[in-house]
Amino acid sequence: MNHQIRIGFSTEVENEDEVRALVEKCARNVLSRENVDFPAEIDITVVDADTIREMNAEYRSKDSVTDVLSFPMYEFYNGEPREELDEEPDTGCVMLGDMMISLERCAQQGEEFGHGFDREVSYLTVHSVLHLLGYDHVDEGEMKKQMRTREKEIMGDI
Repeated sequence: MNHQIRIGFSTEVENEDEVRALVEKCARNVLSRENVDFPAEIDITVVDADTIREMNAEYRSKDSVTDVLSFPMYEFYNGEPREELDEEPDTGCVMLGDMMISLERCAQQGEEFGHGFDREVSYLTVHSVLHLLGYDHVDEGEMKKQMRTREKEIMGDI
């Protein structure tokens, strides 16, 4: 399927090509595993800690550094659209949404959790794309369980 994953960097990153390849691979894997059978587009921006803190404060009223933010364009529920999806006239793709990821937090959390930078970037990309597709973990019950199960299944492929 013709999915467009656009990845931009608003902060300097040493291993930009490797990060770009890893994020794109993970995002495509989620779209494939979720059977997104239409041309889809996701814009991902790699940002520094200050930028993601500002965005977290502005959009979530949480003035703290976070690891990843997801901004869905459509309402989905666990991978199923809940509204009509429109293709962008210039790309022919359905814009699923935007993501911001802080590599500084990825490095910190990868070290803190003992599984390393690449695994943390992979996990947060999977997590964020699932948010774009309507998975959520706002409760500590069934929704969180469904999202965590899906994350584990997809990460097993990566």
